[in-house]
Amino acid sequence: MRRTARVSPRPDLPALITGGAGFIGTNVAARLLQSGRRVRIFDNLSRAGVETNLRWLCDTFGDRVERVIADVRDAAALAQAVNGVGEVYHFAAQVAVTSSLDDPLFDFSVNAGGTLNLLEALRALPSPPPVIFTSTNKVYGDLEDVQLVPDEDRYVPADTDTRMAGISERRPVDFHSPYGCSKGAADQYVLDYARTFGIPAVVFRMSCIYGPHQCGTEDQGWVAHFVIRAIEDRPITIYGDGLQVRDLLYVDDLVDAMTRAQANINTMAGEAFNIGGGPERSTSLVELIAVLTALHGRPVALEFDAWREADQRYYVSDTRKFSDATGWAPRVSVPEGVRALHTWLTQVRTLPTPVPATLAS
Repeated sequence: MRRTARVSPRPDLPALITGGAGFIGTNVAARLLQSGRRVRIFDNLSRAGVETNLRWLCDTFGDRVERVIADVRDAAALAQAVNGVGEVYHFAAQVAVTSSLDDPLFDFSVNAGGTLNLLEALRALPSPPPVIFTSTNKVYGDLEDVQLVPDEDRYVPADTDTRMAGISERRPVDFHSPYGCSKGAADQYVLDYARTFGIPAVVFRMSCIYGPHQCGTEDQGWVAHFVIRAIEDRPITIYGDGLQVRDLLYVDDLVDAMTRAQANINTMAGEAFNIGGGPERSTSLVELIAVLTALHGRPVALEFDAWREADQRYYVSDTRKFSDATGWAPRVSVPEGVRALHTWLTQVRTLPTPVPATLAS
């Protein structure tokens, strides 16, 4: 078995971010650029709103932002983009379960095929740079075997360990939906390329991430979507009964985790980690509506519809494996983070371009 090669930090080289104009990509790019780094943004700009993110990055940080407008399905473009970079963040993806149900072939070509294109481009380099890949909690399937009981405004696991700590990496993968399959295949390819070809890569199996620069829709980025609907005084549709639970992680905390993973890449390469807010930052949908109602100062209109395919009734990340490896812990509470997102979204609706939102330290 080939061991993953040891790598040394190369802050003198630009960082490559695929999907770099998206929500997470923009926040990672901003953090790196604020530290004086150069960043190479690789994005096809297909998602509505990301052009504004890219414009903000360029206006704020100038010529330290390199732009590559291309698609991860273009293997030649990726092969060129990986040359001369010090680290890679692979975020480019088809991101919605609903879209994957409509067009599974497209979903696979972007998520699995695009990731394999990147891995092959990296394998061709004499010394591949470290990679952070964002996978998803959907690799664990619908979790129907997790016994749940209603507890006021949320479901809670009947099992004490799951209730106290969440879902750990010991959980077997069980892909459900075309999106789960395509992201799961990419997840496994990244881990295997670390094992077989020595690519220094780490997989983040992420729960619900939210924060500024998020172009939230009903199909993806649901926290931002809920906030947008509340700001616009439009009804929010809840699929199911609203008691389903997710753990929320504010994007600044996610970026902290990624920088720690890069700093510890030589001891963490080839591993997958569940990343989210954990039990302390979990919320049901109706509990989040209550937070929004208090923040907004008036009731939020709700509509209910049938459960959606592959929707997990409960998912909370057990982040202890990553915390033990790096010392990382989230800092931003759900009320703090939702308030910051609400403030940012309110501002960008009155300004021609987005402005950065940061929480006071």
